[in-house]
Amino acid sequence: MKAEDIRTKTQDQLADDLAALKKEQFNLRFQKATGQLEKTARVKQVRRDVARIKTIAAEKAAKKA
Repeated sequence: MKAEDIRTKTQDQLADDLAALKKEQFNLRFQKATGQLEKTARVKQVRRDVARIKTIAAEKAAKKA
């Protein structure tokens, strides 16, 4: 997910995306623990996407305040 795409979304959309990524992150951790994880790079990608969304959400919140 690119930062440009994230910046165009509303706070509600960001919250929905964040929840979906958190759920995926949990599932990936569970797959890793059971040895079923095929795409190990996806763990890093999801973690960075979560950080991007949180950062941009904080920036938007700071602009409103």
